[in-house]
Amino acid sequence: MKAAVYYETGSPDVFRYEDVADPTVGDLDILITVEAVSIEGGDTLSRLGGELSATPHIVGYQCAGTVVEIGSNVTRFSVGDRAVTLGVDGSHAALRAANESFAWRIPDGLATPEAACVPVAFGTADGCLFEFGHLVAGETVLIHAGASGVGIASIQLAKRAGARVIATASSDAKLERLKELGLDEGINYATGDFVAEARRLTDGRGVDVVVDSVGATTLQGSLAALGYRGRCVSVGDAGRAHAAKLDITGMRPNNQTLSGYFLGAELFMNPRTYETIAGQLALIDKGELKVVIDRTFPLEDAAGAHAYIESRQAFGRVLLTP
Repeated sequence: MKAAVYYETGSPDVFRYEDVADPTVGDLDILITVEAVSIEGGDTLSRLGGELSATPHIVGYQCAGTVVEIGSNVTRFSVGDRAVTLGVDGSHAALRAANESFAWRIPDGLATPEAACVPVAFGTADGCLFEFGHLVAGETVLIHAGASGVGIASIQLAKRAGARVIATASSDAKLERLKELGLDEGINYATGDFVAEARRLTDGRGVDVVVDSVGATTLQGSLAALGYRGRCVSVGDAGRAHAAKLDITGMRPNNQTLSGYFLGAELFMNPRTYETIAGQLALIDKGELKVVIDRTFPLEDAAGAHAYIESRQAFGRVLLTP
């Protein structure tokens, strides 16, 4: 099969488009012909400096397509079904094998490219907002990187739950587009202080929940933006750096909480998560939630797609098609 591979980590130009061996199919695995790859933030971080499970390495968490083979113990899928799959790597290829517990049948009315964008973004958003953020109607949430996949999903889910939604983005144009998805107030982090703005927008009280996918120094600011009994959920390092040290001295007197979130662990440990994602696919199929796709690149131009994401121009998901 064809795949976008690399032999060492680094900038997007490490990618090579080559023939590699087809993936093997275990007893609980399905094999799909890949029709759409949703490039996740973790994919770019892995390419930049993650571990190589093999050489050449095929990066990528999430992709969707049609089932062409099933393992002997598979019960959820048949050949010919459409499925969206998750895995620790292997999405940037023409074929992908995945355990059926990390794959979802695509509803009949939902396009495959849209389905390819759902589990990571919407599953993560739901876990951050409700499982760990305990967001309820009437509360205020601050969502960083509002134009990202997780950001767009979080805005919609929070608004659907009756929350007041504040989000950050790098431009006023992105913030304006996010209003169509449920954004109440936007903060341009390139021109303003998001902590001061969050305080101003809440009359000095601070927000109830923060979904922080940026990390580094932004995470410290997220803690500063919390109100009494506020909850901050750290879900990524899109800023491509780790906070060396966090000052948490203000958290205890304000009864605040800082949690970490990783969707992969929840899928292993919490059966509810699989069904949540299945429900979100159904809601998107019904038009009650929306997937936003920015651009689609051919698989052979994985380097261009990753570079585009890292330029921070994207609004929504960036896809690859084999």
